[in-house]
Amino acid sequence: MTFENDDPKTIQKQLLKYQLFSTPAVVLIGLGLYGLFGAQGDAFLPILNDQGVVYSFLGGGIALEIWVLLKIIPLVRHRNRPSNPE
Repeated sequence: MTFENDDPKTIQKQLLKYQLFSTPAVVLIGLGLYGLFGAQGDAFLPILNDQGVVYSFLGGGIALEIWVLLKIIPLVRHRNRPSNPE
C-alpha cells in the first residue's frame, strides 16, 4: 500500500474511518453469535430466531471485519515505522 501523505493526522483520520466501519461489523457478529448460541428460540428480536438470518449476520460481519483489518494493518505498520531509518 502506498501512502501519499505521511502526516500522522491524516493516518489517524483514516484509522478512525475504518474503525467506524468496524463497529457495525462487530454488532452483526455479536447478534449472529447471540442468535446462534444464546437465543434458543426466544430471542429479544424475532428475526434472530431464523437461522438463515443469523448465518447472514455472521457472514456479513466477518467479511466486513476482514476487509477492515486488511485496510487497518498497513496503516498501523506505516504509522509505527520510524520516520528516519538509519
